Amino acid sequence: MEETKLNALALVCTLTPSPKPSSSELLARQVITQLSRQDVECELLRVADHDVNPGVQKDMGEGDAWPSIRAKVLEADILVLATLIWLGHPASLAQRVLERLDAELSETDEAGRPSMFDKVALVAVVGNEDGAHHVTAELYQGLGDVGFSIPAQGSTYWVGEAMHGTDFQDLPETPEVTATTTATAARNAVHLARLLRRGPYPAR
Repeated sequence: MEETKLNALALVCTLTPSPKPSSSELLARQVITQLSRQDVECELLRVADHDVNPGVQKDMGEGDAWPSIRAKVLEADILVLATLIWLGHPASLAQRVLERLDAELSETDEAGRPSMFDKVALVAVVGNEDGAHHVTAELYQGLGDVGFSIPAQGSTYWVGEAMHGTDFQDLPETPEVTATTTATAARNAVHLARLLRRGPYPAR
């Protein structure tokens, strides 16, 4: 029997709204390119283009764009969370996404399991200073807490030299080590998502 095609959603947490260029979005697009090569249907969304209200509920009332984004997260098998490093931490919009996902701790599926169980998360990080491992760890912890599974080597990143101003999007080409890491993260995410599709986490 042919497997149902997997879906992926990339949430880009750059602080820059469209249509301005974004290094975070560039790396996220490279991730979804690799996912697409694994026969995954992908969608990318820049969070700064939407009015996501602060809060920890799934719907924060009038004008809140999160409910429509949440619907896409619920449909996705794989979530890609992309952020820049800002003052040594994930961008504020990445933190806001985690805060809104916190509501999923009290949401369950028809089997009584947390709503994010059986979903896989990848992290993509860019910046001009060191700190990619720290930012990845912060995002991993939040994503894991709300129920996402993290694949082996489930992140990719690029950081430039300290005290310099080169952005990822300014490079003439993507460094081979970043490209290889991106491909590995995507491949492992698809593998894990397919395993979870065949054998979901057990209910209580």
